[in-house]
Amino acid sequence: MEDSFCHYNMFNHHFFDGKAALEVCRTFLQEDKGEGVIMVTDPPFGGLVEPLAVTFKKLIAMWKEGQSQENNRKELPIFWIFPYFFESRICQFFPSFCMLDYQVDYDNHALYKHGKTGRKQSPVRIFTNIPPNKIILPIEEGYRFCSLCQRYVSRENQHCEHCNSCTSKDGRKWNHCFLCKKCVKPSWIHCDVCNHCALPDHSCEGPKDGCFICGELDHKRSTCPNISTSKKADKAVRKQKQRKSNKMKMETTKGQSMNHISVTRRKKRRERAHQYLCS
Repeated sequence: MEDSFCHYNMFNHHFFDGKAALEVCRTFLQEDKGEGVIMVTDPPFGGLVEPLAVTFKKLIAMWKEGQSQENNRKELPIFWIFPYFFESRICQFFPSFCMLDYQVDYDNHALYKHGKTGRKQSPVRIFTNIPPNKIILPIEEGYRFCSLCQRYVSRENQHCEHCNSCTSKDGRKWNHCFLCKKCVKPSWIHCDVCNHCALPDHSCEGPKDGCFICGELDHKRSTCPNISTSKKADKAVRKQKQRKSNKMKMETTKGQSMNHISVTRRKKRRERAHQYLCS
């Protein structure tokens, strides 16, 4: 119903039913001075972190409007469900957030179904501003409490005495690299050329700096002055390939029709010869 649901775009903080829906949301957030409200969000993983963070901060500000002066420093409790490899971006906008070790599974998603070991495990986690020692993860699902980190972690996430933390992010046991001075994925090795850990078959050249079109270092591809020339060249190449492809198709079709004509002629000659012999 309209008094308990708002049709809403979380990427631009837009209420489709206008100010009336906005007021419904505001009333809900500020009811009983905002006590007992927790925001749970599960955005599309293809969405950018920045617009989501801006939207969430607007909802937080709306919630804080109903707070009394003495409770103004309180934070709206949030559970943000997102892949673990966005941790640095999320913490950039919300420094008070931490990532829980709980693996979120989706029964109706081919990639994010539950797997017991290795890379088959779900990469989706919960980011929250609630202290992790207050969140109990189910022991029957393979989670344990680390007394040193004061939080629940997965069974494979072993405490590293050198990092003084349970360092794994993806559910596998990570190894400590003394040269990098941190724990890394078990599939990574230390590269003396790059001077850091990476996959064994990685390219030591690394990503190229600057523009991919002209090679200059003072700008990127999107702002390159030669981008129109590059687009024209790409278009010309695509047209040339299309013409070549069409020509090959025509030659193939022509060859097939010629073969059909020659077969038909031979068949007619055989029929005429058969009639002559029978007569």
